[in-house]
Amino acid sequence: MAIDEAKLFTPINIAILTVSDTRTEADDTSGDILAARIEAKGHKLAARAIIKDDAALLVERLDAWIDDASIDAIVSTGGTGLTGRDVTPEALSRIEGGRDIPGFGELFRWLSYQTIGTSTVQSRACAIVSRGTYIFALPGSNGAVKDGWDGILDEQLDSRNRPCNFVELMPRLTEK
Repeated sequence: MAIDEAKLFTPINIAILTVSDTRTEADDTSGDILAARIEAKGHKLAARAIIKDDAALLVERLDAWIDDASIDAIVSTGGTGLTGRDVTPEALSRIEGGRDIPGFGELFRWLSYQTIGTSTVQSRACAIVSRGTYIFALPGSNGAVKDGWDGILDEQLDSRNRPCNFVELMPRLTEK
């Protein structure tokens, strides 16, 4: 990562969505890891929730957060596997105006391969941008959350990152 030290850091407002049938606030370790990293970087934790693996509930929560002007990005954890209950990518595909960011999933799996080898093929990590809000869907394991934040989001959500970053595109995301 190349940081332009002459440029000021621009914090953004990030919501965390944990997708799980079993996690609670008391044992949401992946969500805790994300929250700690978001705040340590200097961003604001704008909201946090746990939702069951249910596509309709996910779409409802995501749509509400997308329409909330105080939220710039959403990072979800969980629901990206191959089982029948893993529906996060399907929920993202139902978000109105969603545009895929294919490089996110591709880069995530490349980074994850360095850690867990070929097991990374079971990940359907993905990202979209919709109505001016980024949504990044990470697997639910602590290791996957660390790979996704440390290897991609930490840099791309830093306005000083060069040659480019997601933050500098934010004013133009709703252009027609």
